[in-house]
Amino acid sequence: MDMGLKEKTALVTGSTKGIGKAIAMELAQEGVHVLINGRNDEEVEHTVREIKTTFPDTSPQKATADLVDQAQRQFLFEKFPEVDILINSMGIYEIMKYEELNDEVWERYFRINVLAANGLSQFYLPKMMKNNDGRIIFIASEEALMPSGQMPQYCMTKSMLLSLSKSLSKLTAGTDVTINTILPGPTLSENVREIIEGIYPDETLTFEEKEKDFMIKNLPQSELQRFIKPSEIGRLAAFVCSPYASAFRGSPIRMDGGMVPTIF
Repeated sequence: MDMGLKEKTALVTGSTKGIGKAIAMELAQEGVHVLINGRNDEEVEHTVREIKTTFPDTSPQKATADLVDQAQRQFLFEKFPEVDILINSMGIYEIMKYEELNDEVWERYFRINVLAANGLSQFYLPKMMKNNDGRIIFIASEEALMPSGQMPQYCMTKSMLLSLSKSLSKLTAGTDVTINTILPGPTLSENVREIIEGIYPDETLTFEEKEKDFMIKNLPQSELQRFIKPSEIGRLAAFVCSPYASAFRGSPIRMDGGMVPTIF
């Protein structure tokens, strides 16, 4: 299906790996010129070359920056003053005990997972409104709706993105600008794959066998009973960015593999 996105420009934060990279790849497949963001310039350069090789009709560019740093964010704004699509996918997570969380940890998560995304949205949204065209997507998590208790600092920030998305969406009434949130469930990022391989060093087992055993023992509530592929989330994001998804407005769009047990 042609998503009607050719020649659009998209800034995808945290796009050198994981969900961010998968979204950038899927958008590039649709003919979008993607701006690849990360703090490591070598990783950004490598991803840009990979996308250009795979999708030669597009023009990916480097958008190297630490988006928590306001000065670096401002430099990015000067280099790329307008985008058609903003994907706020950058984020951090870590299993931590509540009693170990001090103010410094809370503030770090708030700045990285919320304030950076808000700063980008605050800059690009008015331009989208002026052009009467644009898409902003926040990448949250099923933990935003169903906190496990293992990462309270992470869950709080992801819940905040749901509220921010809904608040900003109210500002777009009557326009062709949409703001939504995608909530992935457990996803097979590079880091997760390494963790699984570390838990199951037996080389006679296929990765699929290791994955299935891990899911049964650790995530039995998953109806999918495997990790979600980043490309699956990327494909969903590409659709939400398309003209065919304009009725999604301030929506928390779940791709959680059946993790969340409620009907809403």
